[in-house]
Amino acid sequence: MLYHIKINDYSNTPKYQQIYNSIVEGIENRDILPGAKLPSIHELCAEFDVSKGTIERAYELLKEKEIIGAVKGKGFYINYTPTGNNLKIFLLFNKLSAHKKIIYDSFVELLGPGVAIDFFIYNNDFRLFRDLIQRQARNHTHYVIIGHFFEGGEKADDLINSLPKHKLVILDKLLEGITGSYGAVFQNFERDLYQALTDALPLLKKYTTLCMLFPSYSYHPKAILNGFYKFCYEHGFKTRVINDIQNEVIQPQHAYINLMEEDLVELIKRIKITPYIVGQEVGILSYNDTPLKEFLLDGITVISTDFAQMGRTAAQLVLNASVEHVENPFHLVVRKSL
Repeated sequence: MLYHIKINDYSNTPKYQQIYNSIVEGIENRDILPGAKLPSIHELCAEFDVSKGTIERAYELLKEKEIIGAVKGKGFYINYTPTGNNLKIFLLFNKLSAHKKIIYDSFVELLGPGVAIDFFIYNNDFRLFRDLIQRQARNHTHYVIIGHFFEGGEKADDLINSLPKHKLVILDKLLEGITGSYGAVFQNFERDLYQALTDALPLLKKYTTLCMLFPSYSYHPKAILNGFYKFCYEHGFKTRVINDIQNEVIQPQHAYINLMEEDLVELIKRIKITPYIVGQEVGILSYNDTPLKEFLLDGITVISTDFAQMGRTAAQLVLNASVEHVENPFHLVVRKSL
């Protein structure tokens, strides 16, 4: 039985979930049969050097799903009846920000606890992305991938094209060069920003210059800049693209659009040392909503895709074995900073 239980120390999937996934996979593959006795909690703690609480949580989840039963004084045994759910998902995110966690939570919730998910993060690093796909992406029923890279991302399509397309779902950003029929839930970065700025036009008219905080070393799609320039040209705004907010002198009649959370923090610091009033003499428009932005400076205006919907749609594509491409909703939330 120990042979069939696997824990990957490099996976971001919680270890209790990995134990659960291993046992379910063993049962689905008929490597673990009804009536088989599970290792004791003590044995698993010693074998994998994990806490007692981790093993107990895995076993409690198995008991909750009636996959195992406990016999007093003897231990735990398989009393599994097939559920017909053989899904095993390779889930690969570029990072685990507050927004990516929303995607993860809604994805997992809709799929349900009986689905095995191997979850990995590559920190926008192409080399780690490549290694994870080459070493870990085997024997899965589906591959769900977010592709954002600081550099080297132009080679990602070759790696992804090596995966079976009918099992593939791309999230957040469509990647050029991927061929065949595959599922996708994506943002239209150029059109979304253009439309959000158009919706905000009555508020933006009090400013003469729109500034995009776009770090030179960034994984964000250049399509965002295309939407920015198109809007400003059509509506007569002066434009500035700021690569480093640390060197910026805040000017009146300027509205600042930030992509990165750390840039928002620095922007607020720099505005606070000026006499300018936020929402009147200077404006702030921030990408991606968080609960904190509702309260910062009495409310930060945001433009954001619906991350929870992205996770739910991705899960639905998996469950339906769909190769549909779905554009994710995007919206403007107006608050006092604009």
